[in-house]
Amino acid sequence: KMNLETIKKKKVKKMLFSLTNPEVAILMMGIFLFAVLLGFPIAFTLMAMGIGFGYYAYYDPTMMEHIFDNRIFQLFVQNTYTVMDNNVLTAVPLFLFMGYLVERAGIVAKLFFAIRLAAHRLPASMAVAALITCTLFSTATGIIGAVVTLMGLLAWPAMVKAGYDKKFASGIICSGGCLGILIPPSIMLIVYSVIAQLSPLRLFAAAIFPGLLLASLYIGYAVFRAWLNPSIAPRPPAEDIPPRAEILKEVLVSFVPLFGLIMLVLGTILAGIATPAEAAAAGAFGALILSWFYKTLKWQNFKESVFLTAKTTAMIMWLFIGSWTFSSVFSYLGGHEVFEHFFTSINISTWQFLVITQIIIFLLGWPLEWTEILIIFVPIFLPLLEIFGVNPYFFAMLIALNLQTSFLTPPMAMSAYYLKGVQKTNVELMEIFRGIMPFLGIVIFAMFLMYMFPAIALWLPETLFAQ
Repeated sequence: KMNLETIKKKKVKKMLFSLTNPEVAILMMGIFLFAVLLGFPIAFTLMAMGIGFGYYAYYDPTMMEHIFDNRIFQLFVQNTYTVMDNNVLTAVPLFLFMGYLVERAGIVAKLFFAIRLAAHRLPASMAVAALITCTLFSTATGIIGAVVTLMGLLAWPAMVKAGYDKKFASGIICSGGCLGILIPPSIMLIVYSVIAQLSPLRLFAAAIFPGLLLASLYIGYAVFRAWLNPSIAPRPPAEDIPPRAEILKEVLVSFVPLFGLIMLVLGTILAGIATPAEAAAAGAFGALILSWFYKTLKWQNFKESVFLTAKTTAMIMWLFIGSWTFSSVFSYLGGHEVFEHFFTSINISTWQFLVITQIIIFLLGWPLEWTEILIIFVPIFLPLLEIFGVNPYFFAMLIALNLQTSFLTPPMAMSAYYLKGVQKTNVELMEIFRGIMPFLGIVIFAMFLMYMFPAIALWLPETLFAQ
């Protein structure tokens, strides 16, 4: 009987440890993706997968006095402390607070109204105003849901009321709202700098022209489309346009202060006068001053801004902790080596490597948030950049542009669901999908332009930080 039980235990142990570590890593990745598709919370799924498979990875029976004698628990605590102690990540809650203040104080509504008046002579003037407002508001907050939701409540009804085609208006709001993860100071770029060990200042500088390029292409498309077919974006009636002096006053009061604040924050970062965290703190303080100047921020709105900042920051940080734990165990098991061996063994050129990686990022954007894509999958590609001779800042900008598509591609286009959530009965989801398809093509075209002309991303950082 003793021999039979011993044989059974040995068989079970052999089955458990028959897989090689890289195979376990791939199994770990597969279970994680399956759990996410089932709807499990991503942050806690990452932590569960990391701790569960990490227990297996670091299991050493000779060092086990009791069940908790395993290095994975030390690693989890260490990752938590590292995230909380990271000086660069301090900028995340400060930029979020700045954005929520601007939103809750009604500054964005004033900005949209002023730009709408100033652009009244252009075809699709309200669409142009919405895109410019999204661009400026995106610099204050990198949370796409906040931008799309606010503009979906503010600009979308105004455009539809003015006779704009619903599909066209939906595409404007969804595409403009996604600019927040590209245009600096972007929270996504701050996170990327920590992961890839790159300078956040250089990343900000590298993102300025790609961000402005994409926003300009959106605006150019909207104007050209309305010029070809004026019925989708009627011009405002002459009686609705106030005198020029009143328009100038609105621009000076509503547009110039916020634009100046954004330029001050970004300028001090690029000039090296302030760190991202210090500039974000100054930006949050400036948003408070603007709220006081406009007399629009109430105590209730201030409390909501603080609460939303804490809530969103906690979500991002737990995603960061879970992703780092998952990525550490995945790398320890040899998962990264599987992908590295794959890319180096198929004998591809640099452009083919870039196309394959961007397709992978594009597909991952359907079920995953940008934080998991950056923290789990980007480290897989980073060691390969030197092999294929790819500039890491150029690669970062390709990913930043690519992540725009993950929010615009049906059927998992999150920006479309954000807009549908605030305009439940006023627009059909398929109308939103049809409206965003041209803008999806524009993003791909922008990626092609940047590939053909890398200076779009690299000229400014190389010029500012030549030494």
